[in-house]
Amino acid sequence: MKRLSLFLRIVWALNLVFVLLLLLLFLLPSFSVESFSALSILVLVAPQLVVINLIFGLFWLYRRKRQFVLSLGVVLFWVIAHPPFYKLGGEDEAEADEHTLSIMTFNVRIFNEYEQLKKENVDSLIIDLIEKESPDILCFQESPHFLEREKTFPSYPYHFVDFVYGAYDGKVIQSIFSKYPIVQVDSLPFKNSYNNAVFADILFQEDTLRVYNIHLESFKIIPEIDALKEQESSKLFSKTNSALQKQYDQGELIRQNMAETEHPKIVVGDFNNTQYSKVYDLIKGNFSDSYHEKGSGFGKTFDLMGFPMRIDHILLDDSFEVLAHKNFSEKLSDHYPVKAVLRYRPH
Repeated sequence: MKRLSLFLRIVWALNLVFVLLLLLLFLLPSFSVESFSALSILVLVAPQLVVINLIFGLFWLYRRKRQFVLSLGVVLFWVIAHPPFYKLGGEDEAEADEHTLSIMTFNVRIFNEYEQLKKENVDSLIIDLIEKESPDILCFQESPHFLEREKTFPSYPYHFVDFVYGAYDGKVIQSIFSKYPIVQVDSLPFKNSYNNAVFADILFQEDTLRVYNIHLESFKIIPEIDALKEQESSKLFSKTNSALQKQYDQGELIRQNMAETEHPKIVVGDFNNTQYSKVYDLIKGNFSDSYHEKGSGFGKTFDLMGFPMRIDHILLDDSFEVLAHKNFSEKLSDHYPVKAVLRYRPH
């Protein structure tokens, strides 16, 4: 440190802070949600922490200072130990046959009913997108009421728009639309939450598949810098801690239900958390993630202050092979839709 100027010492001190934050992310999975819930918010900015440490490492390398070893070392360790947040490649959508099944998930924010998005005819644009993509199974989070009443999607003869634990009980509505027969449906109501999960057993290739459409607890953080500044830090952390604990409890409820059926399973929806979170690991288990298999780019499904985030996921058990994964750039909600094409491989 004696050879460093005052400026470089300040940079080194900042560097150590960001190295420590990234190292904390390595340790978080080893602890309970209750123990370190305040620090669990770091999973939302894991890619940013990796990039910042990479910049520090390159800075020291350019300066020909041995301090580069720490930042580049922790970045390399992260890359080896974790799935990527940016992927090259990906494949074009596979041709459909009798064994392929496509599924799309989209938090539609009630089709912009309250005009949060300053854009005209958002409802029509969403309907146009669905008709164009025509997935075999379509899952909405935060569905509008009129989907059931007006039969908005005539190409989907089977559907479940959840009113049992929907708006009449103060919860947001989830829905599942299918081109294949739905033989059973149910809801998994979350305690002390406006969110919930639903599932549908769908008949495909003479087998029954269970599709979960989940909407985990939101952090309720408005993605605007000025709005964040107005919130007291103590209240922000309290809100975050509560949301993280609820998310984990909700994940345990979903896993419990999954353990009760031997049907092949697909889990989709708005997790309100990233692939580096404890609740994602809990729900995913040994399932595959369609983005990891065939995705490309950041896989963005949400913007937080201009940063791309992937908080909407498509997970599937080993009864399925991922043929294609697609993220969309159309701004029709605060979330972006996700679609995957799968090949069913019955055991």
